[in-house]
Amino acid sequence: MIASGSRHGMAFVAESTYGVTPASPAFKALRHTGTTLALTKEAIQSGELRSDRQIADYRGGNRSVAGDISGELSFGTYDDFLEAALCGTWESDVLKAGVVRRSFTIERHFSDIGERHRYDGCAINTLALSVAPNAVVTATFGVIGSGYEIGTSALAGATYGDATTTSPFDSFTGTIQEGGQAIGVVTSLEMSLENGMEAMFVVGSNKTLQPSIGRSNLTGTLTVYFENKTMLEKFINDDDSSLEFSLVDLDGNTYVFTLPRIRYTGGQPDVSGEGPITLSMPFQALLDPVTGTNIEIERIAA
Repeated sequence: MIASGSRHGMAFVAESTYGVTPASPAFKALRHTGTTLALTKEAIQSGELRSDRQIADYRGGNRSVAGDISGELSFGTYDDFLEAALCGTWESDVLKAGVVRRSFTIERHFSDIGERHRYDGCAINTLALSVAPNAVVTATFGVIGSGYEIGTSALAGATYGDATTTSPFDSFTGTIQEGGQAIGVVTSLEMSLENGMEAMFVVGSNKTLQPSIGRSNLTGTLTVYFENKTMLEKFINDDDSSLEFSLVDLDGNTYVFTLPRIRYTGGQPDVSGEGPITLSMPFQALLDPVTGTNIEIERIAA
């Protein structure tokens, strides 16, 4: 039998100690549209010179886990991953960027061939959100981890919770504000958060330690129909601005994303034909002295 993507499942459980799967783990179902999560190995190749020109030896070197998990953003589905990506903690349904490190054991279940692949020490290194017309909102989580094993049965004492059933957010509902003013000419919004994690290796082990972490680097691009010079002048003059966008699902559940202080890093009304001209405005999110963060997410249940 050949494994089919239609029978592929994913689940995760939070780790108390980095790289250690909890005993009798209570896995949560992980909704997804695709993944590239896999073990990667560096190569060690012999440099021996031989008269027959052959390579004398080759073996795998340092190991790490890496890849993306993509999905359709829906209320409550990725709250644990959002928390890990921001290194923050949900408090009174508000999440801000912080310094708390979190890791997970993630399991992939190939149910049609009876295999379970488990990856431990998985930290969320990147988060990419895409809001585009006539589409559901997508989220992609970039993962970096440590260990990998293949099994044919669930771990002893493991339980598996049901997946959330909330509907995906789309671009038809919700609102967006730029600089505190409602704006109705946005054609797309792309946002990317990078934590700058890097694998750390030591002599005596081919597995990574808990990865190092860099700064919370949040960038994005706001694309709008070109109406006037207002936004271009913000780029030219290095003026601070802000972005706030809300996503509302079919039941009225809402996420409100606030970037309280951004600065545009470009802006050019390119023309490629006779149709409407769009203005692409890349931006960098900065620390806001009032809120103490570069991003804030509020969740509001219906």
